[in-house]
Amino acid sequence: AVCWDQWFPESARCMALLGAEVLCYPTAIGSEPPDPAWDSSGHWQRVMQGHAGANLMPLIASNRVGREVGASTEITFYGSSFIADNTGAKVAEAGRDGEAVLTATFDLDDLQRTRHSWGLFRDRRPDLYGPLLTLDGSTPPPLPA
Repeated sequence: AVCWDQWFPESARCMALLGAEVLCYPTAIGSEPPDPAWDSSGHWQRVMQGHAGANLMPLIASNRVGREVGASTEITFYGSSFIADNTGAKVAEAGRDGEAVLTATFDLDDLQRTRHSWGLFRDRRPDLYGPLLTLDGSTPPPLPA
């Protein structure tokens, strides 16, 4: 998934259901143009760590660093790329300012056995998820043109 998809748990679950072994999220996130003083990096990381833990799957979140200035706005990217294990715990993390290369090793066969033993996918209740197919719990999305 990419950038904005990171805020939706459905994206992570869909990737897991479709057979992903590692969740990957390349992002470009930083200061918020309406409120440059607000730092959402902790919120961003916790949401992503939740995706890893909820799907018992490692996650790689890469983010830009530096500053970009446009005609009427600017953004400072806060880096902080990280790798989380299948419980959501961070096992590697980059700094906020400089580029970095992060690595981690996972036994994918062992992780698959763990996911299977927990029954996360077996015990789902898709019969209750109809509202996820709507925009607000009841309004269907518009049909494509």
